[in-house]
Amino acid sequence: MWLHLLLLLLPLMYLIKRRIELKGQKKPLPPGPTKLPIIEIWPIMLLQLGVPTVVVSSAEAAREFLKTHDIDCCSRPPLVGLGKFSYNHQDIAFAPYGDYWREVRKICVHEVFSTKRVQSFQFIREEEVALLIDSIAESSSSGSPMILPRDFKKWFVKPWLCWAGSLQPISFRTWVGLWIDSLVFMEGLRGVSLKWTVFYQRVIEDHLNPGRVKEEHEDIIDVLLKIQRERSESGAVQFTKDSAKAILMDLFLAGVDTGAITLTWAMTELARNQE
Repeated sequence: MWLHLLLLLLPLMYLIKRRIELKGQKKPLPPGPTKLPIIEIWPIMLLQLGVPTVVVSSAEAAREFLKTHDIDCCSRPPLVGLGKFSYNHQDIAFAPYGDYWREVRKICVHEVFSTKRVQSFQFIREEEVALLIDSIAESSSSGSPMILPRDFKKWFVKPWLCWAGSLQPISFRTWVGLWIDSLVFMEGLRGVSLKWTVFYQRVIEDHLNPGRVKEEHEDIIDVLLKIQRERSESGAVQFTKDSAKAILMDLFLAGVDTGAITLTWAMTELARNQE
């Protein structure tokens, strides 16, 4: 019933949208085919893929975009899935270029990724390596196989990639995509995102608990919360708890996959050289 009604309304909504667009002032756009199929290719062309998309297919034009006008073109496209997992693009990887991105990058370089800070987390890495070795030893003694790529990444990488990188209609046809996504895509996306939000919030609240036993060394949550308090008091670029959650998401993304690959190859070399 709803699908039939939606199919009947789509042509009418398209005609209304086109009429509104024609009344507005036209901007100078690159040449391109009116609609699909594409029968000719230009060095720079405009494709009508729901959201107008400019395609650059020559070295000279690419140089203009990536070098001469790099600052104007360096932001990533604001995709819906990535925006959901980065808390409305408040992380480093997907935040638009500007004051916020520069400030967050500076915070991470000096406070999170510095040599001193990385060395201060050494005890955590040692604990996790010990837990991993114990897990491998337990699996080996029980005779159960351990599939490393699956076991290292199954909890986070697979669901994140399925939803953050999936094709959502709202990213292409915003005037009807919201309807379709609300029926099909957004429910699953919200579910995966909510699990991580609940997890991050629980960890942050635990660190904010006045009765919490203070550790000898600060962990990454302590560092991000301290930065959030300092930025709030100084009135600098806003750095909220959602900003901290977004950076934690980047750390998981960058760390889980690379760590899994490194451990997989390390175990491969151990299996090949058992002596």
